[in-house]
Amino acid sequence: MSTQTTTKSVRVWDLPLRLFHWLLLAAVVTAFVAIQTNNIELHAKAGYAVLALLIFRIVWGFVGGTHARFCSFIKGPAAIKAYLANAKAGKHDPSQTGHNALGALSVVGLIGVLLLQVTTGLFNHSDDFFFDAPLYKFVSSAVAGNLAELHETLPGLILALIGLHIAAILFYRFVKRDNLVKPMITGSKDIPAEATTPDAKGGNPLLGTVVLAIAVAIVWYITTQV
Repeated sequence: MSTQTTTKSVRVWDLPLRLFHWLLLAAVVTAFVAIQTNNIELHAKAGYAVLALLIFRIVWGFVGGTHARFCSFIKGPAAIKAYLANAKAGKHDPSQTGHNALGALSVVGLIGVLLLQVTTGLFNHSDDFFFDAPLYKFVSSAVAGNLAELHETLPGLILALIGLHIAAILFYRFVKRDNLVKPMITGSKDIPAEATTPDAKGGNPLLGTVVLAIAVAIVWYITTQV
């Protein structure tokens, strides 16, 4: 006879973080598709959107909800080693909420690489498309050329990180039977009823709107007024 595990639902991701996640995905996909179809204007606008979202995420990492804050999931080498040891031993805690120690590296790595990608793009120049990025005028041709090379190289790394992210989601879904996508949509996760994990404190949506507005204003100033 099979026994049915009793579960309870706990809050994990706040609304501003969930919106950031899906908007970032849409902006990155748009940037990739636009450059593949030689639509440099759309590519640039998608890049500006990515930059605004990244600025928002960095600030939200200090003022957002419990699991959105960097201090809640960025751990030292000891925590990462312990997580890998448990994973190797086949141990999995279904009551785990938020990012695990290894997942934190993926988050920080992707944010860092995307930030470098959009920053180098601000100094780009293209004779083929008659396009000058907003900050191109502030650097020499040699510096712009070096930044352009980096800008053209980083997409491979970005795709690799995204691929690892998707692979991890699929592994947790079909091997560990832990659906990581649902909480990023609903904000809540089902965990064993006996688990003592409390609800995460949610980030204030109004504060999130203010932070995003400030991020958009910063990008608007950089791209139109500098």
